Amino acid sequence: MKKGTINFLKGTIFIIAIATLFLCLFWLPQQAESAAQSAPEFASLKYPVLFGLYATVVPFFLALYQAYKLLDLIADRRAFSESSAAALGRIKSSAFAIMLIYIAGMVMLGMMSALHPGIALVGLVILFAALTIAIFTAVLQTLLKDALKLKSEHDLTI
Repeated sequence: MKKGTINFLKGTIFIIAIATLFLCLFWLPQQAESAAQSAPEFASLKYPVLFGLYATVVPFFLALYQAYKLLDLIADRRAFSESSAAALGRIKSSAFAIMLIYIAGMVMLGMMSALHPGIALVGLVILFAALTIAIFTAVLQTLLKDALKLKSEHDLTI
């Protein structure tokens, strides 16, 4: 892969990380405060919901870091390595962790009759995106492991 393409993707990962950090530090608390003021009956959920959203940021940043490491491996011409397969596995695990956190949050809000349809829709979109990423990385990881196995068998034959 061309160095310019890899640098573009690394830059994109960096921009996504900075934007997410900005949203978490400034926009999200402001929105939580606004929601608590506009719906005082749900004001007690402000901090639990913020905690749940911040909990999803941890696996998200771990996945971004693994994607960055994967791009480094590709740049070093080590795309077909156990390290690449491990990075894909960690991205898959991060996506599943995000899914579990959102499912738990949506169930909790549903049990408290606080799951607004708009929030449910956003949650379902995030769940679908995380599921898609998890499945896609699982397929890539399986293909990469099969390619590594074939390469190993080929090296032993020669």
